Amino acid sequence: MDTMAIGDNYNDLSMFQRVGRAVAMGNADEEIKGQCHFVTLTNEESGVAKAIMDALK
Repeated sequence: MDTMAIGDNYNDLSMFQRVGRAVAMGNADEEIKGQCHFVTLTNEESGVAKAIMDALK
């Protein structure tokens, strides 16, 4: 699948299960991180931008 989802909370879990690239924010709970393919930086460290740049590589 050519989709990516980025999130940090339990309401994002169903979205993570449907995408090809699930990315947890660095500030997410460990349980959320464990459900994802990748973990990026925190919100304060521009984690969304890093996740997008990593996906484009």
